[in-house]
Amino acid sequence: MSSKFLTDLSSDYEKLFEIELGYDVIIYAGEQQNVKEIHAHSNILCIRSKYFHTAFSNEWAEKRDGKFILRKPNITPKLFNIILRFIYCGDIELKNLQGSEVLKLLIAVDELNIQSLISHIQEFLIKHKTEFLHQNPTDILEIIYQHETFTDLWEFCLENICKEPKILFHSDKFINLKAPLLELLLKRDDLNMNEIEIWESLLKWCFAQQNINNDPTKWSGEDITKIERSLYRFIPLIRFYDIKPTDFFYKVYHYKNILPQDLIHDLLEFHIVPNMKPKAKLLPSRKPNLNFQLDSILIESSHIPLFASWIDKKDSSYYSRKDIPYDFKLIYRSGRDEFNATSFHEKCDNKGATIWVAKIRGTNQVIGGYNPLDWNGNGSKITADSFLFNFTDGKIISTAKLGYVNDRNNALFCLNNQGPSMGDLYCPNKTDWVYDQGNIYPSIGIPSKFTIETCEVFQVVKK
Repeated sequence: MSSKFLTDLSSDYEKLFEIELGYDVIIYAGEQQNVKEIHAHSNILCIRSKYFHTAFSNEWAEKRDGKFILRKPNITPKLFNIILRFIYCGDIELKNLQGSEVLKLLIAVDELNIQSLISHIQEFLIKHKTEFLHQNPTDILEIIYQHETFTDLWEFCLENICKEPKILFHSDKFINLKAPLLELLLKRDDLNMNEIEIWESLLKWCFAQQNINNDPTKWSGEDITKIERSLYRFIPLIRFYDIKPTDFFYKVYHYKNILPQDLIHDLLEFHIVPNMKPKAKLLPSRKPNLNFQLDSILIESSHIPLFASWIDKKDSSYYSRKDIPYDFKLIYRSGRDEFNATSFHEKCDNKGATIWVAKIRGTNQVIGGYNPLDWNGNGSKITADSFLFNFTDGKIISTAKLGYVNDRNNALFCLNNQGPSMGDLYCPNKTDWVYDQGNIYPSIGIPSKFTIETCEVFQVVKK
């Protein structure tokens, strides 16, 4: 009885919102050609939002002919209607929105101080818009940083950047990152990068900020002062003692004029004098927060949640590192084992489901595929669950393209004289492979002819 009453009540408020009977608020949402007049009721808005309560009770909202007038050019009519529908009847539909729209909606909800929606929208972004959050890490991180209430999203983005720093540090926009954000990242003990890469990235950022060339022999005294001031807050965050001697000599000592002289002296002593321990109090070595170690020279641990999600066809709701239901065991590597079809089948037949990955020579491109069955036998195999994938930059998962099989009858070809052949992808007994694109798998950017540099195969084992 109670449940039916609440349902009826919600339905009545929804009708009130739609027919606009007795409205006393006029909202002009959007700007320029996209302005729309929206009608609402002040008493309902006041109860559901502190923003509207303040606007109407303090009467800073314009009033005309007994009606409150609000202008919100920064919120589109589409998003404002979504917010008002939630205010009136508690319903909100997000699945048809693009990732950028969901983020704008979250910003609008924060501005309007509708606390009950902030956590809900953050959770939706994290669960269903992971790909969007990976596409523009610099911009998104700076937007989130400006909103104190986006705590869940902030932690999610920081953790993901620390797991796969290259999506940020190797992006073109990295040099535009605000100094406080860079400082927060460099403070993290779980930043998954070699310390020398972090140092080189910091230098790259600094030189771009100061518009100074990376050539110490041409720096003036003024240039050195500018660089020192720019780097001052970051130097204590670099774990210099974790940098290998060769890298220290060529990539750190080379910049001795912009580093504290006592630091340079201590580092020289540490690297030259046998058994010398660091004099300074050190930050702990960075330890990436990984739940497993992957035996691979082609891919990283950050690829595994994506592979597991593709196997289970989870679309945009990907597994996290904590809930991956599979183990990925290396069973074949071309550099360790012989690079031919015989060796491939000796290592991979009768092992059940496998993921194979291969690097294309002369590029950063890594391609691969999933066989849910087996590689033994001599002929085609039928499955609707196999897929091919293509990382245009193998180390960065956001460059991935995925294609599930279209023609299940020709999904796999288990041939004794070939490697992991799938559909139109032929892998003969040599490093030159051919992809004769047809309709068996979607087009995902795999070249028609290419040479394989390295190939690895992982057995996929259900935990």
